[in-house]
Amino acid sequence: MTRYLVLLRHAPLMAKIGVLLIALYAVTAIFAPWLAPYPEAAVVGPKYQPWAAPHWLGTDALGRDVLSRLIYGARNTVGIALVTTVLAFLLGTTTGLLAATVGGWFDTLASRVVDVLMAIPSLIFALLILTITGTSVVALVLVIAVLDSTRVFRLSRAVAQGILTMDYIEVARMRGEGLGWIVRREVLPNAAAPLIAEFGLRFCFVFLFISALSFLGLGLQPPTADWGSMVRDSAKLISFANFSSWNAATFGLAPLLPAGAIALLTLAVNMVVDWVLHVSSGLKD
Repeated sequence: MTRYLVLLRHAPLMAKIGVLLIALYAVTAIFAPWLAPYPEAAVVGPKYQPWAAPHWLGTDALGRDVLSRLIYGARNTVGIALVTTVLAFLLGTTTGLLAATVGGWFDTLASRVVDVLMAIPSLIFALLILTITGTSVVALVLVIAVLDSTRVFRLSRAVAQGILTMDYIEVARMRGEGLGWIVRREVLPNAAAPLIAEFGLRFCFVFLFISALSFLGLGLQPPTADWGSMVRDSAKLISFANFSSWNAATFGLAPLLPAGAIALLTLAVNMVVDWVLHVSSGLKD
């Protein structure tokens, strides 16, 4: 971590902007109850109020403050996406590295299970499972984590198989080093660069996946604030927008707020991932 903090001082401008944006999202998510002017689900006024004090981004169809729900949406959407990504990475990386190092029947069985899961379109599979099990947060996290762990499994297995053919792995085995030592001290450090990049990209995919499910009504459920469901709820306002006056124009801008928050975070993570991959892989300018 200290190494990356030192390198950040000499990082490209786009990487610094990405880190700054991610830090801003993190602060917003952590301190949402103190930053939001109103509670998450509180009805604070008439519906569809224009952008003016005290509701600086107006109110929604139920009279809830849009700014407050955007702030709480950072905690809910980003927080759940991060937990899901970590769980998917732990599951996918562990099974992928074990499949590559152990081989045999475990590798064959794990690979075939992953092939079956990847053969089914992720969105259709998630919609089916969530329809059956219900749309609780736990079910949402587990379903998406299992689906995304298949991609992590394929990458970690392929990277580990390439590393295991190196001479230093054979030397470690001849010294009598155990499987755990080889994975921890030899495979993981050499697989760090692609795995770090995959973590950032996987977070973006999970983040967008959760937003898509919420847009379809099977993600985070009301009254929980979520950017995907906010886009869905405000999309119909575009047809009522009239840019001849500011108050009427805000109806057309309403869906752009949560959509812009989604797009900006995705862009920021990708900028940081590019920089981290560049540093981790030892590439020179």
